[in-house]
Amino acid sequence: MSGRISTHVLDTSRAVPASGIKVELRLLGQDAEGGRLLASGVTGADGRVPQPLWNGDLVPGGEYELTFWAGDYFREQAAAGGIPFLDLVPVRFKVSKDDDHYHIPLLLAPGGYSTYRGC
Repeated sequence: MSGRISTHVLDTSRAVPASGIKVELRLLGQDAEGGRLLASGVTGADGRVPQPLWNGDLVPGGEYELTFWAGDYFREQAAAGGIPFLDLVPVRFKVSKDDDHYHIPLLLAPGGYSTYRGC
């Protein structure tokens, strides 16, 4: 049995995968304030972090946070006309089944975002 946490980012304003976005995965509620850093990565040309942020072992139950560096992305793309509205985008979610795949996509635009649990 194994679990997995993965993500991808789509730039909905340009209708392309968002490459070059730094992403961090943290387990909240334990250790340090702000959670314990478990993994980090950067999205590639397809908008995906090349490796799942958690893969193989069972995913401990609890609350997690994915943080996306959207401001850096929009500054590079100049999509927000200078200072971007969004900077860090935190997405908190709960893991209840340790052997499930938790795929958390981010649909990103200069003025907002949405997310969902994918497969």
